[in-house]
Amino acid sequence: MQFTTLPRRKPPESIVPMINVVFLLLIFFLMTAQISAPEPFEITPPDTVNPSEEAEGEFTLYLSSQGELAFRDAIGEQAALAALDVARGAFCATDGCTKKMPALVLRADGAILAKRLAALMPKIGQAGFATVQLVTSPQ
Repeated sequence: MQFTTLPRRKPPESIVPMINVVFLLLIFFLMTAQISAPEPFEITPPDTVNPSEEAEGEFTLYLSSQGELAFRDAIGEQAALAALDVARGAFCATDGCTKKMPALVLRADGAILAKRLAALMPKIGQAGFATVQLVTSPQ
C-alpha cells in the first residue's frame, strides 16, 4: 500500500509584529501631541512688517473684534480678569513668582480699536502681569 504525502502548508504569517508597530506609533503620537483648548472666538491677529519671535507664556487672554474679553472658559471683561487673577495666584503659589513674573500672551483681533487695547493694559497690570506679548501675523 502506498500513501501519498500531502504537501505541507505554509503557516500563516503572524500579524502580531504589525499590531505592535501600530500601537507604538499610536503611543508616540499621543505622547508628542499638544492638546489645547479651543479658542473662545475667532481672532485674526494684526499684521506686522517685522515679525518677532513666537509669543510664549503660561496665560493667554483673548480680545475679540467686538471688544469682548475671554480667558479659558470665562467670557466677559470682569469674569475673564477675575479668572486670570485666580489662575495667576494658583500659578504663583505652586511655581513661585518672586524672581520672575509670568508673561501674558494677548491674542487680540486686528480690527480692535487701539483705545480699547490701551484701556485694557492698566487692568492687566493690576492683575499682576508686567509683561504682555501681543500675537501678530506676518504680512
